[in-house]
Amino acid sequence: MPVINLPNVRMHVQELNPEGQETIIMVHGMFSNLAVYYFNIAPMLAKHFRVVLFDMKGHGMSEKVQTGYDLTSMTNDLRDLMDTLGIDKAHLAGYSYGGLVALKMATRFPERVGKLAIIEGPDPSEQEVLAIIDTYSKEFLIHYIENFADTTRLLAGKRQLEKNHRMYEFLFNETSIRSDMEGEKNFFNDPSVATIQHETLLIYGEESNCVPSGRTLASRIPNATLVLAPGDHNVPVQQPEVVGKELEKFLEPASLPVG
Repeated sequence: MPVINLPNVRMHVQELNPEGQETIIMVHGMFSNLAVYYFNIAPMLAKHFRVVLFDMKGHGMSEKVQTGYDLTSMTNDLRDLMDTLGIDKAHLAGYSYGGLVALKMATRFPERVGKLAIIEGPDPSEQEVLAIIDTYSKEFLIHYIENFADTTRLLAGKRQLEKNHRMYEFLFNETSIRSDMEGEKNFFNDPSVATIQHETLLIYGEESNCVPSGRTLASRIPNATLVLAPGDHNVPVQQPEVVGKELEKFLEPASLPVG
């Protein structure tokens, strides 16, 4: 699917199994792109669901914008995407900062969300967590080039890596992304998080520095289950089959109305 026009941003979207009766929307983390799901986890889920992937603003092939990386703006984008694609209700899966977007979506638009899966959602009050996200995101980009770029066209892989490095430079130097993320430092303590009634799966790498964040969410969201998988903050890249199977198991049986 091409880049589509939303009210406030042009967004790159990919769909798998568009005829699926239920939809899961997958939200990547800051400083990465939809490729974190596209090659492994999304195809597993597409056997059962319509899977919608998108590049967040400023990332991947979506429009580069200077502001609007706070959770309210990001969930406005997600709501607008759902409206544009005619999706009334969907399961949500979010990785890293994308997990916070999914959580915020459940607090702001609970009627639009089915089940909720949070993968390595960090507590934004922990400043060192932001540095962790940055480090692992860079590792993800390198992993992407090494494993999914056409190895017979090394130059193309280098160009892709250079393009991603330019994305880093743009996000760090020309946008409000860091201040917007830091502005969400009280999100875990927001009373609205404790009002989330959706069935929630929390997947964290057992060696991740974000495990305490998962335990915090598990204690505050009434219907949450915490699962620890082998790996660290990069667990969707390290253990895609494990994460995919956990999501498959969690999302069945069907919980959204047919039609």
